[in-house]
Amino acid sequence: MNEPVAPAGEGGLVRVRLDVSYDGTDFCGWAKQPGQRTVQGLVEDALAKQPPGRSVPRSVVVAGRTDSGVHASGQVVHVDVVPHEDGGSRVPVDAQGIPDLGRMVHRWNRILPADVRMLGARVVPQAFDARFSALRRHYRYQVSDAPWGVDPLRRRDTLAWNRPLDVDALNAASRELLGLNDFAAYCKPREGATTVRELQRFEWERLDDHLIAVHVSADAFCHSMVRSLVGTLLMVGDGRRPRPWPGQVLESETRTTAVAPAHGLTLTAVDYPPDEELEARAAQTRAVRTRP
Repeated sequence: MNEPVAPAGEGGLVRVRLDVSYDGTDFCGWAKQPGQRTVQGLVEDALAKQPPGRSVPRSVVVAGRTDSGVHASGQVVHVDVVPHEDGGSRVPVDAQGIPDLGRMVHRWNRILPADVRMLGARVVPQAFDARFSALRRHYRYQVSDAPWGVDPLRRRDTLAWNRPLDVDALNAASRELLGLNDFAAYCKPREGATTVRELQRFEWERLDDHLIAVHVSADAFCHSMVRSLVGTLLMVGDGRRPRPWPGQVLESETRTTAVAPAHGLTLTAVDYPPDEELEARAAQTRAVRTRP
């Protein structure tokens, strides 16, 4: 069944959503930087070589900028394109002049290196904004507390922690941080940016004898927030800090230095509202929040 066609926006532009996965090990993060290997740089290069329209802007918009070494299995970006005129595309186009996006995904993946994959592409309403329309973002962090380190097959996405971890203590301390709070103590400061966030999930689970995953979800994250939360809680999990300590750090609003390494972190998913709520959600996200 054909998907409903979204109307073209201002200037006849059509918005396309791209779902992207990558192994962040060999990247200097998402954001394009001169002379550096970045995910954004490679994605935009693939779009320029096989454009989904007659032109592609210089920058795509991403749901969440990941740092150097951070992975993603559910990253989302959007791009505005000018539709092809009849006969202007190298592959068949639809009524809007947009090429078969299934074929385009295949072509992009032939251009991209093996550590970046396009998982899908589709036309979305102009009100869709990969960054500002997001309801929440989901991350997973993996830790091995095996005395011998990390399984060699997991070394690129799992942190080796040489102390046994108490999952019950981790979850008890994590629950104290849930809700709408000022996470200044857990964020790398950026001038003019708010650090008020709603932490919706912070849950640890033991996957096997030595492998632990922590699931962290929020309406948005400030810079380095997940890694700071994980690094602080690990010190509770191994018994070096008492359970109330992470809450005390939160209330102090003094920047914590316990930041977990990047390679254990993966952006797993981004949630969006129904199409009719996209515009309202973007407006709400852009509003600067304060702690009640």
